[in-house]
Formats: sequence, C-alpha cells, structure tokens
Amino acid sequence: MRKIINIVDYGRTRDCARIADLLASKLTAAGFQPVRDKAEGASLIIVVGGDGSFLRTLRRYDFPPAPFVGVNTGHLGFFQELSEADLDSFIEKYKAGDFAQQSYRTVLCAIDHAGGTETLRGLNEFVVKAGDSRLGHFDIYIGENLVSKFHGDGLVISTAAGSTAYNYALGGSIVDPRLDLLQLSPIAPVNTTAYRSFTSGVILPPGLPIRIIPDPDSADDNVDAGRETRVAFDGDGALYTSVRSIEVGLSDQSVTLLRFKDYEFWRTVKQKLLMP
Repeated sequence: MRKIINIVDYGRTRDCARIADLLASKLTAAGFQPVRDKAEGASLIIVVGGDGSFLRTLRRYDFPPAPFVGVNTGHLGFFQELSEADLDSFIEKYKAGDFAQQSYRTVLCAIDHAGGTETLRGLNEFVVKAGDSRLGHFDIYIGENLVSKFHGDGLVISTAAGSTAYNYALGGSIVDPRLDLLQLSPIAPVNTTAYRSFTSGVILPPGLPIRIIPDPDSADDNVDAGRETRVAFDGDGALYTSVRSIEVGLSDQSVTLLRFKDYEFWRTVKQKLLMP
C-alpha cells in the first residue's frame, strides 16, 4: 500500500497552488499517494506556504501526531524548511529515511470567563490584552505566588518555538527550541511612581503555570465587570467577557517536524533575523 502524504495549500498565491501541483506530481511519480485535503492515516503532512499557513494547519488538524514538513513561499519560514528547488532532494531523502524528527511542546491556555471555561492550544504563544484601547491591569501569579500587579498594553507567553516571533519583536530572548520552557514578556509596561510593572522577560521551567487575573480590582472599585479581554494565539484569537482567570502552561502534547541533515536552528536564526 502506498504511503499517504497530505499536501496542504491555502491558495494564497499562484506560486502556492503551482508548487502544490508540482509536488503532488513528483510524489505520485515516486510511488506515494498525495492527497490535497485532510486525510486519515497520512504518514506526513506537507504545508505549502509560510509560517502562518503552518500554524493554521496545526489548528485546523487539531495538532495531529503525523509529522510535518513545509515548503516555504512566505517570508521568514522558520517552520517551513524547504524551497521549491529542494523538492526532488526532499523526496529522495524522505524515501531513504534520511531525516530526523524534532518535537516542539505545545502550550495550553485555560480561560475562565462569563461563558464558562475554554481551553485553547497553541505552538508559538498566547497574547493577553485588554479588549479595547485602554490600559490593561493584570495580577500575575507564577505557581501560587503573586509576583506582579502589571499595568501595560498586555503580556506575551511564548514557547521556545515562538521565541523568534512576537516575543522577539518585544525584545525577548531567542531560545533554542530544544529547551522546554515558557517566556513571559511584557507589552509596553507602565513603570512609574503610580504603577510598578516588570519591564523584562521572565523565563520559566515546565510544570510551573502562569495565572493571569485581568482587572483584579474591578469588583472593589465598582468598575464594569463586563469588560472584555482579548486572548490571541498563533495569529488567531477572540474577545472574552468578564474573565476571572487565564492559566497558561506547557502541554504534554507535541508537534513533530521533519528535519534534514543540513538544518541547524542557529544558522536559520542568523540568516532570517541577525544578518542580511
């Protein structure tokens, strides 16, 4: 029986559709069974597009156990390792088993709000902000300890995989994806005589959850308890009313990417972020 390979293409550009067609024909010629929509029993999922397409596919497929590889037609392409010129070489190496698998821990966020409790999963990060343009007020607990009464535009909780995304834009640390950790980074913190907020990122080990309480003093101050909080993850998100708490922690579930012998994270960092 031929191995099923799922090719995902959102058709955002003509190049995406053309490369997906070309890839499908090459895989068929190599003895595989390419499928252009979600397929049960796929041994590999290939995403044609950029990092956004890759993250969208994870959500759409509910973080499946099958490994991923990406053909980059976007800009940075941290997750998308291959280019159009690599297709023949990739198929040859895949058939020969000449690759490694790299696992990335996902992150879970439990939101306790007026409508109940909702649990979301992401790979890169969760972002918490006030639901409108006002200043956000958040109590931040690490484990059982209240460590900050934060005031600012919001907070980003990123994994090692997401350290080169929004976290990096905020001045957070680039983290080797082989490390299991969470990084908590402030967005435009207010640090004055009236408000004292932390201004640098905080690195935390697995097993130590972060709990965020939006508008912690609203009940005492008779502030509208129906205020909204925006929670975003990997480019998606929603508004939640009357949020009581948001808890974020690393999950036991991982996402697997194929990596080939010439892949090296720090060379990618150098090429994509640090040098023109």
